[in-house]
Amino acid sequence: MPDETALVRHTLPDIRELLAGQLAASSIKVYRESVAQYARFATERQMEQFDAQTLVLWRDHLTLSTRQSPNTINRKMSAIRRTVKEAAARRMISSAVAYDFSLVEKVKVRALRSRLKQHSRTRIFPQDMRRLCESPGTTTLLGLRDTALLHTLATSGLRISELVSLTAAQIERRGEYYVMQVTGKTDIEARDVHISAEAYGAIQAWLQARPVASDYIFTGFAGSGQNGRNRLTAEPITRQGAWVAITGYAQACGLAHLKPHDFRRFLGTELTQRGNILQAQKALGHKSIATTQKYYVLTGLEPGLSDNLY
Repeated sequence: MPDETALVRHTLPDIRELLAGQLAASSIKVYRESVAQYARFATERQMEQFDAQTLVLWRDHLTLSTRQSPNTINRKMSAIRRTVKEAAARRMISSAVAYDFSLVEKVKVRALRSRLKQHSRTRIFPQDMRRLCESPGTTTLLGLRDTALLHTLATSGLRISELVSLTAAQIERRGEYYVMQVTGKTDIEARDVHISAEAYGAIQAWLQARPVASDYIFTGFAGSGQNGRNRLTAEPITRQGAWVAITGYAQACGLAHLKPHDFRRFLGTELTQRGNILQAQKALGHKSIATTQKYYVLTGLEPGLSDNLY
């Protein structure tokens, strides 16, 4: 048996190996960033990484010395606990160490509610969405692409990571409707994602006008400035590029705080208002309807709901 006292002094192992096959690559990347921050904190203060007291002090540091939101702090702490738990399962440390880490309390969201982002969830109304999706125009290649991109995002509820990697082969027609086969970060198998006929038409208009062949639907423009915009590439638009385009049109339409993820909330809210939150859950690909209700339905009680009850 290894000397468990000595093992406590070891640094945290690479989470890519510990969680391979358990989390999506994007999630592992986020976990690794948290582990690296924790390791740097412990090293700078000459603390043991496998000591639960170090996690307590890191939590206090994030709370007292940063302005990070309680959700961010708790996400980082979860990454450390998950790493330690997996290390214990592989007999790299004792189960007692993992148990000590599991006892470390998260911060209370209520206690740090002043740090929550004021505009973390922006409601978009249908008339604003219509104005936004039509704002790029269709007289230029850039306008054709971005019109298709906005309509697709608004009617599919895709995550931005799913949007930028979308290929023409993923779209198929089923009767009078159009469906995409998408595998998201929580999907085991591809799920059906519907888009409107208008979005499909905008995609086809863009693809027919695009002079560059590519498997990807939303390709990028090389360079910068007006000359750069004329240089189409066959590579997919980057997440940053899509973010800049979306927020730029939103600000021009007076929707200053809109973010790409708010399109998913728009779809969830509008489908729920039509009377079927189960359809909203399916459309967004959520495993739990509680997730849909808590984070993606931005409507409150109907005015006058309690009138004429008796």
